[in-house]
Amino acid sequence: MTEDFLKAAGLDREESLSDSVVPFAVEGLDVRGRSVKMDEALHTILTRHDYPTPVARLLGEAIVLASLVGSSLKFEGRFILQTQTDGPVSMIVVDLQTPNGLRGYARFDEVALSEAAEKGALSPEELLGKGILAMTIDQGEMTERYQGIVQLDGDGLEDVAHRYFMQSEQIPTKVRLAVAQFSEKGKAADQWRAGGILLQHLPAHGERAMADLPGDGNFDNPETADTDFEPENNWVEASALLETVDDHELVDPQVSSERLLFRLYHETGVRVFEPMVLEEKCGCNADKIEAMLEQFSNEDIDSMVVDGDIEVVCEFCSTAYHFNPHLFLKD
Repeated sequence: MTEDFLKAAGLDREESLSDSVVPFAVEGLDVRGRSVKMDEALHTILTRHDYPTPVARLLGEAIVLASLVGSSLKFEGRFILQTQTDGPVSMIVVDLQTPNGLRGYARFDEVALSEAAEKGALSPEELLGKGILAMTIDQGEMTERYQGIVQLDGDGLEDVAHRYFMQSEQIPTKVRLAVAQFSEKGKAADQWRAGGILLQHLPAHGERAMADLPGDGNFDNPETADTDFEPENNWVEASALLETVDDHELVDPQVSSERLLFRLYHETGVRVFEPMVLEEKCGCNADKIEAMLEQFSNEDIDSMVVDGDIEVVCEFCSTAYHFNPHLFLKD
């Protein structure tokens, strides 16, 4: 490949192999998207709480999905992905603080998880069960939050992401997510790695070649579904090519986002843009927790005291903060 071709495609730079999101466009197929590869940041989050392997893998998928969606924000703020369900993993929270700070945790029932393991019911959809998935955009105190909610009804995160974009934004969207453990030379424990791609029908300059999705984008809703709707050929081709990606390609430490995207879309021409580096970063600090404790009544403060002080442990990073309760008692 010539130097001019590499430069035009955005490939005249070092490949993105870890903890980065790479935006891309396949203009010949009227699609745009983002590809993510994760290792150290993901491994830190998943090993901090000693999660059972199925729980860690599910949380990893949620972290990849939040990275793909939240990395599109062009302003200072937060993107929060949260599930609340009746399954063994009852809650997942992933928080992306723009531009690149990630944190996340999962809450699970050990008894329910053991029972699920005995039944061999450890797929993501079985661990989640039924409930909701919410995606929240928070631009700060002076702005109103935006939140989109979609039902979780025995689906995995890939399927629910497709439905979220169909119903909330009516944009044809495909998502691939993969999480796995790799043995690495010189490291005693297996290392968590993950990858994902989000693909959307978003032609340049808003010139759509395909009609909006019918009704609320829910083809299973007989009241709004358009049985005559047909996707545009370019979208059919682009999404079919994405379906050929296997999990190993997404998590392989030797396959960069750029290399994978070139494999998929080189015939129609793919352009990649500057990557965004991701970091494991928790936003907790003593000042924030102190401000929170000042809102409680004397009775609440007294109930928090253990062995003479108040201990607050961050659910995300497990950092323990200790405070003198007398600082928060009111006259």
